[in-house]
Amino acid sequence: MVIQIKSTSERPPPIEMFEVTDPQEIAEARRRREQFDRNSAWLQSHFAEVYTPENRGKVICIAGQEAFVGDDVLEVVARAKAAHPDDGGYFTRRIPRDNRVFVYAN
Repeated sequence: MVIQIKSTSERPPPIEMFEVTDPQEIAEARRRREQFDRNSAWLQSHFAEVYTPENRGKVICIAGQEAFVGDDVLEVVARAKAAHPDDGGYFTRRIPRDNRVFVYAN
């Protein structure tokens, strides 16, 4: 969901929370989380193969323990979903253009 604020006087809609109790929905959420965890672990173990100089500034989508790389997030996700339609645990990330170290401090 994308929230666009047109002026400083507009406020985003309130956040609504609710409890999911349907066993099928809970099972599906767990399945997607397990897929996400596998994809995340795959990226961690293949970091050097994915974060290459030629991929700097590009978008990656990890699905089915496979990396899809491109310039457009919608195109990359479409390729990932086409290759792994049952993987609901895919995720995207943009590889930074520069190889920098960011330090966050208070």
